[in-house]
Amino acid sequence: MKKHLTILVFIAGMINFSCKKELNLAPVSQISNASFWKSESDAQGAMNGMYTILRNEAVNNLFLWGEGRSDAMGQNAGAAVFQNWYENLLTADNSGAIFSGSPTTWAGMYNLIHHANLLLKYVPGISFGSEAKKNNILAHAHAMRAFAYFTMSKTWGALPLVTEPTSDLSNIQRERSSVGDVFSKIKSDISEAESLFADMNFQDGRDMWSLPSLLALKADVYLWTGKRMNGGDADFNTALTALNRIGDADLQLLPSFGDIFNYTNKNNKEILMAVTFKYEETTASTIYSWMYASDVFMPAGVDQATLDYIRPYAGVPFWGPSEIARNKFDADDKRKKETLTEIYGNDGSGPVFHSSIVTKFNGTIVSGQRYFLDNFILYRYADVILMKAEAKNALNQNPSSEINQVRQRAYGDQFSGHEFTSSTKDANDAEILDERFRELMFEGKRWWDLVRFGKAFDLVPSLNGREGDGHLLLFPIPTSTLSLEPLVSQNTGY
Repeated sequence: MKKHLTILVFIAGMINFSCKKELNLAPVSQISNASFWKSESDAQGAMNGMYTILRNEAVNNLFLWGEGRSDAMGQNAGAAVFQNWYENLLTADNSGAIFSGSPTTWAGMYNLIHHANLLLKYVPGISFGSEAKKNNILAHAHAMRAFAYFTMSKTWGALPLVTEPTSDLSNIQRERSSVGDVFSKIKSDISEAESLFADMNFQDGRDMWSLPSLLALKADVYLWTGKRMNGGDADFNTALTALNRIGDADLQLLPSFGDIFNYTNKNNKEILMAVTFKYEETTASTIYSWMYASDVFMPAGVDQATLDYIRPYAGVPFWGPSEIARNKFDADDKRKKETLTEIYGNDGSGPVFHSSIVTKFNGTIVSGQRYFLDNFILYRYADVILMKAEAKNALNQNPSSEINQVRQRAYGDQFSGHEFTSSTKDANDAEILDERFRELMFEGKRWWDLVRFGKAFDLVPSLNGREGDGHLLLFPIPTSTLSLEPLVSQNTGY
């Protein structure tokens, strides 16, 4: 019991310090060095703590960075709290927080990296019952560090590279390293983790890194560098090889699209990696609570079937599906009902559109109250299949099989007439991007997809005609970060 308490105090201290000090990561005290990093259980506890920090980032930030600025999001019935995101009006002064206490800076991600660095430094010196257990923890640390830097570089570009836990307060400030250097470290970490994971098995819960989910991350990274950093065919081939290997894992497309997101079915065989939220384990509602219905904003005359489907109300509809998102599905596509719900009022003259809400992640109901505690999915099998279509098309191979595999489930017995037939590379890419939009809507992917495919300025209404402002593909570094990090320079253009 005393050892578990030590772990919790250690982790809580690190989290609290990071939130206040941006990159000023908490030093490894002599007490921690002397008494903590001694046993296999210490290492396991620290690894579990690292995943708790990841969950903090999945409450709001991973969605905001990955989808908040995209064409998927728009105004809902409530106040325009998120307007700066979907209207692409972010500045150094307004991008630092949604609400008080909800930072969107890189502090939490560097805290995550710090804990990965701690594991990578101290675990090799701990005696384990088996080398495989030690290697597994090291694999998790390398994978997490790669994911954190990948997420941050897609967001801000060049980054301060921190690869050691901070033990000397005189050596904390760092300038930003180039994007090329950051991605070299990302790819190196992925390679290290790949060599350390023993097999293609998943952790219980599919909520920690594994070799299959690492391979999905690898493919994601190499598709990015293939398209955004002139990696070309070499990177696309690396991505495709990784995606083909995933086929050996215990994965499948669930027969029913809605079953993927059922709260009681979180650990299903479509999931490669998700961040866990559970009732009574965390009190943090996810960002989807700001995309749901509230009785305060409901119009009169809503039909009973809709009311029965969306009640009990919870959260506040500060933003939600854009008109583009709502119209992306045709009448035969079974995914729409599981993804969003349109609300129509009626004053006696007939139904009138009022607003729409996200129902893909509508949480769980306990004692008549809704809690937004769905897992935040990082990778699932449909994503892997569509990444494979993307890699194949980039290599002038036919992506029809993969696209049709996803569409078959989406349309079910209405699939006939919706088959995909390969065309030109550009036309195929447009279809793949559209299919990813429909399949992965509101899963924190759309902005990254638009940037990777080079279509953000074409498809996001608030960016139309702003192609000359290429800096908008990155986020501004918040003023709060710059004030604490004098060696960090702002992204050009902000």
